Order: sequence, then C-alpha cells, then structure tokens
Amino acid sequence: MKAVVQRVKYANVKIDNVLCGECEQGFMILLGVGQGDTTDDADKLLKKIPVLRIFEDENGKMNKSLLDINGSALVVSQFTLYADCTHGRRPSFTDSAPPDIANELYEYFVQGMKNVGVRSVQTGRFGADMAVELLNDGPVTIILDSKELH
Repeated sequence: MKAVVQRVKYANVKIDNVLCGECEQGFMILLGVGQGDTTDDADKLLKKIPVLRIFEDENGKMNKSLLDINGSALVVSQFTLYADCTHGRRPSFTDSAPPDIANELYEYFVQGMKNVGVRSVQTGRFGADMAVELLNDGPVTIILDSKELH
C-alpha cells in the first residue's frame, strides 16, 4: 500500500459539488492499494501514520504526532498512486489492486485510524469522481510505501 500524507490546516472532498468528507488540522491521506497488498500492509501504515512526528511543538520543531495534537484525518482512495509511466505517455494501472480488494483494504485502513484514536476520520467515496481541496501546512508531504516499512 502507498500513502501520501499531507499535513494540512484543512481538507475536504466533494462529489458532484456536494461535501462528502472534511478535516480540520491534521492529515489529508491519499491511499493506494496495490496488487498483493493485505491487511499486514495496512497495519504497517497504521503503525506509522498516526504517530509521525511532523507537527510543530512550542519550539517550532516537528516533534508532535497527529495523536499528540488531537488532529483529524481525511482519507481518500487513490489507485493512481500505482501508475506505471515507464512506457509511452499513458499510465498503466495494472499494479493497482482490483476494486473489491482495494475497497476492503481501504475500509480496513479507515477503521484502523479510528481504532488507534484519531479524533475524526472522514473519507471520500471509493471509486467516485472526487474533487479534493486542501491547504497544505508547511508544506509537509510524506510518501510512504508499506513494502518499505518494518
């Protein structure tokens, strides 16, 4: 699984101009599920993301986590994180998981964020055409791949 984690002042997602999910200070997470990913991959991301110390403390140092600041999260499915652009000009998405498996692992991840104590976890709608708006804070953007985590 791959995740793009952005520290945000706010983020929201709309479907057909209707607000679907939003968060205040916290994380905007784009989550991609790849071929062969399992709950073990989601668990690796769940062990890392809520405790990433990328929020500033009183001294301006990145020492606080999402849990430390009681922040919120917006999680949006993003199969395009598995784009293969090595040939031609049109990306191939064959490395992304089939929709049924991807949705199951996406929902597992979202529930896991709630289970570890993230104050508010909201989502887009899996498979929908969504418009995402955010104000990146910093900017701070971290890219994680479960295959690279221990």
